[in-house]
Amino acid sequence: MRTSYVSFATEADPPVRVAALLRTPLDAQPHKAAAVVICHGSDGVDGRGDFHARALNAAGIATLELDMWSARGSARGAAARPRSPVETLADAFAALRFLGAQPEVDAARIGIMGFSWGGVVTLLSAARRFADPLSVGTAGFRAHVAHYPVCYAYEADPRMALTGLTGAPILIQTGDADSYDHPDAGAKLVAAIVGRGEAPARGVTYPGATHGFDRDLPPQTINDPFAHNGAGGPVLMAFNPAAAEAARAEAVAFFRDSLVGA
Repeated sequence: MRTSYVSFATEADPPVRVAALLRTPLDAQPHKAAAVVICHGSDGVDGRGDFHARALNAAGIATLELDMWSARGSARGAAARPRSPVETLADAFAALRFLGAQPEVDAARIGIMGFSWGGVVTLLSAARRFADPLSVGTAGFRAHVAHYPVCYAYEADPRMALTGLTGAPILIQTGDADSYDHPDAGAKLVAAIVGRGEAPARGVTYPGATHGFDRDLPPQTINDPFAHNGAGGPVLMAFNPAAAEAARAEAVAFFRDSLVGA
């Protein structure tokens, strides 16, 4: 893959210019590549995106990993992030438009992946009330992979409801030791999406895995007002190598099925 450091304007309020790491096929290909936008969590770019991007790149899929915080002058962590992931949806759709303009990328085969905050962005980008106004002139996101995207919120807050979906397939991966949610929250969210019949969805829950289980850094405990089903409190993030490897393989297989075979 060719690695390029890029930036592009978004329609956020106020407008910002977002930096990103672009990886596209180095050699001429008979067909343009599928691609995936990668959205970080509250702690910013921390290695999770690279962990998954390298596997996607090995499968021939281009990637664009965003840095949504630097453009806003935000410090890392829950206390310094924007008020809502909705405020950063414009970044994801600007990335979609930027990727689709790259000569190596097939604009009709672009997916999105995210972690925690970025996982929320990933799921909300599947709702037409957000996607339709922000994806004008594009084919939209064709597949969504959300890792531990605070699953209780979509049924608890009408503003976050996953209704009126685009129909693109969804994969949600969670851990049953995630302090944001009950152990079965991922499965319940997937069941609700499938039950509404608006998009194919699948979930994987990893036993013993905490929030941020694919974050290959020393264990860290944060405090987040949205944790513990909205009650707030401490959240342990601990690397789980087995869950991380399994989740990465699941994501690659999902995108290959949804994008490469599309």
